[in-house]
Formats: sequence, structure tokens, C-alpha cells
Amino acid sequence: MLLGSSFYVCDLSALPESPEVEETGATFLENATLKARALSECTDALVLADDSGLEVDALGGEPGVCSARYAGPEADDDANNRKLILELAGVPADRRTGRFRCVIVAAQGGQILADFAGTVEGSLASEPKGSEGFGYDPLFVPKGYQQSFAEMGPGVKNKLSHRAKAMNPVAQWLRRR
Repeated sequence: MLLGSSFYVCDLSALPESPEVEETGATFLENATLKARALSECTDALVLADDSGLEVDALGGEPGVCSARYAGPEADDDANNRKLILELAGVPADRRTGRFRCVIVAAQGGQILADFAGTVEGSLASEPKGSEGFGYDPLFVPKGYQQSFAEMGPGVKNKLSHRAKAMNPVAQWLRRR
């Protein structure tokens, strides 16, 4: 758990009547804001909503906000990874750079209170490696490392990841509230 035991955290299953929020924003911030605002109207509690994804420099920032749907609306992680490998075919290793980006928005009662962002730079491998994690973890190698996120396991990944980098200032902000 990225926030540790200092906070009581529950997931969306605690709000069974919550609306399905369509991610229609053009940026991670816009999508996280849509989700935070809509869900905070369903509860008195503080809501944290995130949007995150992979930006590949050689692909002009794709898949970006479409990371989860890169290979189509019904695509799974394997299909998205296969599409990314095909799109990067022929791109030299030194140009296979990119980043995971995460934006977290805090809201309460339909009002946006704050937003936080985190990124982790790295490169994209030419084939998946590792079995831990999800999404593009088998292809993403963080800068300064030789292993993909999927090879590292959650203990290491959760210290380096874009979500961890966004969640650290969230935790500081929550402690000051």
C-alpha cells in the first residue's frame, strides 16, 4: 500500500452506487479530475482518483491517455504490449525512451482540492520480461536499471514507480490536513 497504514483507504467497491466515469479527457489530469469530481459527489469522504499511462517518445507520446485501450477498447495487457512491440519495431534501442506518468486528484463534495503528479523515466524493451505487475511492466525498464518492472517485483517497483512518486506528496498533503 503506497500510503502505508497511517490512513484508512478503501477502493471503489465501497461505493457500489457510484457512476461509471468515462475517461473523455485529453490529458491524465483531465481524466483524473473527471473521476475525482464525479466520485466525490457520491460520498462525504475525501476521494483520490488517478489516471496514468505510458508515454513513448518515438511514438509522439503514445499510447498516453489511451494506454489501457491502445490495441482497442476490449484489449488486454498482452494485446497492448504486442501492439507496442510492433509500433516500436525497427526503432533503435537509444530511441526507445519514455515514461510512466501518474496524476492523482483529490476532491470532496464535488470540489477539486489538489492534484499531484509523478513520472518515472525509462526505456522500452523489445520483448516482454518478467511475470510481476501488469500493463506495460514487462516492457518498461526504469532508467538506471537493467530489469523491467515485471522482473523487479512489487517491493522495488512501488519505490520507483510513477504512482509512488505521485503518492508521496499526497501523503504529505494528507498529514497537513
